[in-house]
Amino acid sequence: MNNRNVMVQRESLRWRRFSHASYAVFCSLHREVTIGVLGVAMLASVDAKANNSVDSLAVATDREVEQMEQLDALEVTASRVPMTSQEAVRLVSVLDRADIAAAAVHSINDLLDYACGVDVRQRGDMGVQTDISIRGGTFDQITLLLNGVNITSPHTGHLSADFPVSMQDVERVEILEGPAARLFGTSAFSGAINIVTRCDDSTSGRVGAFGGQYGYGGGEASINLAHKGLRQHVSGSYSRSDGATENSDFDQWKAFYQGAYEDEWVKTDWQCGFSQQSFGANTFYSAAYPNQWEATRRLITSLRGETKGRVHISPTLSWVRNWDHFQLIRDTHTGENFHRSDVYSLNLNAWTKWKLGKTSLGAEIRNEGILSSSLGRPMTNDSIKVWGESDAWYRRRDNRTNIAYYLEHDILLRDWTISLGALLNNNTAHEDAFAFYPGIDVCYRPSSEWKLFASWNKALRMPTFTDLYYKSPTNEGNVGLKAEETSSFNLGAKWRRRGIRAEVSAFYLHGTDMIDWVMYTADDVYHSANFKLDNMGAEAAVTLFFREYFAPEFPLNTFKVSYAYIDQDRKDKEPIFKSNYALEYLRHKAVARLDSKIVKKLNGSIAYRWQAREGGYILFDKEHKSTGELVDYDPYGVVDLRLSWDAARYSIYAEANNLFDQEYYDLGNIPQPGLWMKFGVNVKLF
Repeated sequence: MNNRNVMVQRESLRWRRFSHASYAVFCSLHREVTIGVLGVAMLASVDAKANNSVDSLAVATDREVEQMEQLDALEVTASRVPMTSQEAVRLVSVLDRADIAAAAVHSINDLLDYACGVDVRQRGDMGVQTDISIRGGTFDQITLLLNGVNITSPHTGHLSADFPVSMQDVERVEILEGPAARLFGTSAFSGAINIVTRCDDSTSGRVGAFGGQYGYGGGEASINLAHKGLRQHVSGSYSRSDGATENSDFDQWKAFYQGAYEDEWVKTDWQCGFSQQSFGANTFYSAAYPNQWEATRRLITSLRGETKGRVHISPTLSWVRNWDHFQLIRDTHTGENFHRSDVYSLNLNAWTKWKLGKTSLGAEIRNEGILSSSLGRPMTNDSIKVWGESDAWYRRRDNRTNIAYYLEHDILLRDWTISLGALLNNNTAHEDAFAFYPGIDVCYRPSSEWKLFASWNKALRMPTFTDLYYKSPTNEGNVGLKAEETSSFNLGAKWRRRGIRAEVSAFYLHGTDMIDWVMYTADDVYHSANFKLDNMGAEAAVTLFFREYFAPEFPLNTFKVSYAYIDQDRKDKEPIFKSNYALEYLRHKAVARLDSKIVKKLNGSIAYRWQAREGGYILFDKEHKSTGELVDYDPYGVVDLRLSWDAARYSIYAEANNLFDQEYYDLGNIPQPGLWMKFGVNVKLF
């Protein structure tokens, strides 16, 4: 066997576990996935006998090499139709189960801090409220998916990252950087993040308990049932804390159920998740009010199927409901708001393979509505009572419907893959009857070690209901906001040899009518406004796989280091005193992490994250009065440490977040926790 083939096989088998569930690796939407900066590609389907981990490719036997050849020819999800791992056309970063197990995190939001191209701005602890953005965009400009189902909130992106799953439920997290409207719809403006949960092929049961400083504690349990083609998984968790900073206490409940069935004719999957949390909101929305409070609930349901045969037809039906209760001053009716949003979606995708490649057609209808005490247009009929409240009413509402049509064709050659597609979109709240958003992705493979990528895509994002209507003593929405539009260019390269993987990418995003909340003077309130803004930047990453060079028992496992740089160019001439989101981007972010086996069953992981943010915040004094002084964000570095004793049936761990007690801010005047010690145990019951 020649060296070219060996290298291809090695690359195609850099995973620890795969799943052939229909939602795996964006599979439900038939989107493109390839090996990414932080992880590995997954196969869309494979025989269960091949579901084995590989500790060292350097010591692969002839039988393992033969198995690699077979797996390399199987299909992975690529673009809107499945493709082989060698044909896939864009980079998707993946944090897999091994990354999750080694990380000193207790929420998906914290886990994303390890993704160099992702900006995670925490308000509350343990994922209570987090603004997640990609490549200098805002938290409203990404699509968040749970097992391929869009759960993005049209109310506000502040609530989108409330996931009804615990960390023990998560199989992996997939991150697609750059516009992807022709793949995921209009909200995929600067990227998409998909949370894939585990639903194993074997029956098992797990329980866990955890605790730590600041009254932190809780527990979780899950059961997985599998029989023939039917798999089911159910889990629940509870966590609470007194808070590591002033007025940051929280209570969280999560419950999740998913199932899947597959036979020779069809495969289906379904899910239902519910989360509920209440928390002290500190100075979340204004430093002038330090005693804010909020409670949210979320219900997520979906059902999906896919036929097998020459023509694959895949319908998806989903419903997402969010409740939000906010008090500007805790335990009072001052500035009190109630909101309830509903999103109903029906998606139909079909694809087939023929002589000239693979072609996909799709359509989606998505209805977004809100009932609110403050957002939307005044109701012309009777108000609607807020359930569970003695004297609270929804007196405003709004609703819009989005209809999208998708078309894509993929040309598959020996060394090239070319994917061309477009989105034709109509929104009842948009001024154009139909808007056209095309895109093209190209991958060239000059050798088994190299992959070169290039793409150009356009995208659209509608304003949230908060952007349009929200009013408070410190904020003023704008019903005249226009939809954001962008045109983005991306270049990238990946190189893989034994023991090392290196990747580099660059992007340029030209944005028109970009939305931000801004102040024009020091005494002004925040206004939602449109302006022209370009983002450009580059990312680089290197991963060392020590056990590919040495024996599987070598103490060091992997070392990953990555760096991202972003610059902005605002085209509008009107001066802005203060931006709240879009202009407060991460200019620099660097992440380094080392995973190792210390001795026997004792494993350790240490991670360092350094970042420097543009923009600043208005300094408030101890009496919570504005000084009018604009203070720049200081760069900071944070170290996280995790030690675990991992046996076959149990794992005991201890963690130290912010090991050196660094003082830092992700958002102005909201201090983040210092050193926080946590510990826990997970037990496999059967």
